[in-house]
Amino acid sequence: MLGAVPSSVAGADSGAAWVVPLPLVCPASIAMRKTMEWLLIAAAVLLGVPAAAWLTQDRLIFYPQPLDSTAHLPPDARPLEVVAADGTRLHGWIRAPDRIPAPVVIYFGGNAEEVSWTLADRRWPADWAVVAVNYRGYGRSEGQPGEAAMVADALVVHDAVVARPDADARRIVVFGRSLGTGVAIRLAAERPVSGAILASPYDSLVELGRTHFPLLPVAWLLRHRFDVIAQARQLDIPLLAIVAADDAIVPQQRSRALYEAWAGPRQWVSVKGTDHNTLSAPAEFWSAVGRFLNERGAEPQSRPSAAAIGADGALGAAGHR
Repeated sequence: MLGAVPSSVAGADSGAAWVVPLPLVCPASIAMRKTMEWLLIAAAVLLGVPAAAWLTQDRLIFYPQPLDSTAHLPPDARPLEVVAADGTRLHGWIRAPDRIPAPVVIYFGGNAEEVSWTLADRRWPADWAVVAVNYRGYGRSEGQPGEAAMVADALVVHDAVVARPDADARRIVVFGRSLGTGVAIRLAAERPVSGAILASPYDSLVELGRTHFPLLPVAWLLRHRFDVIAQARQLDIPLLAIVAADDAIVPQQRSRALYEAWAGPRQWVSVKGTDHNTLSAPAEFWSAVGRFLNERGAEPQSRPSAAAIGADGALGAAGHR
């Protein structure tokens, strides 16, 4: 009973002593309450972690880097500005070749890359123009990065390059690294190009995410999916895939999935002793790039002097021979 009962009655003058017993607590109800508490905690984790991943995924995928100086750029690098379809201004550079019309490499960097540093590498073949434009929010480019905008901007960059009279529109090679391989593939699927160089490529950010976060419902969470396996199956252009032997960011399994799906002729180069961030350091990386570009119809030559390059960034305009 939950009511009060008298413990004794000693007479009218002695009064009565009343005892109010505590309710009985069943051990099973304690266990149930603990179970519910753990279920609530688990639900909070299961809902909270995906929610946090959804809300912060832009910061997990994109790491915009600033451009503090251009002192590291070579004299033949000239500023290039491209205006996107929505008016966003994108900033990059052209490295001028020593002859025109020039074949062109259009480079797309990684998710934490400000592209001027790759553009500045002296090991680019001398007779190819190299175009590198920073993604939105990177370097001096305006806006915020995102898959749809990055792909649309890549098309604008391509169209601006092939419209130049000093560019050989028949010999355009797209070059992507890491995240940029997805951009390069999407561009190649929508514009005519003569080849693709992909360093640390992947088949899909969804599959890559599942590799790193197997307990998360990655397929439901990702807005920026970069699922390029379908495009790879349709592309019959030559491919050079370059991978690091010890890549923990983009495992070779994901690169191999993209490579095996490629419809066109393909080459696979695994650079020993490198990881995701050191892949382009050895000479082997650049030798493979040079051979692939030479096969696209250009022979390496020495670069022109700085005086032979137009200040307006034209591809070899001042050095026209």
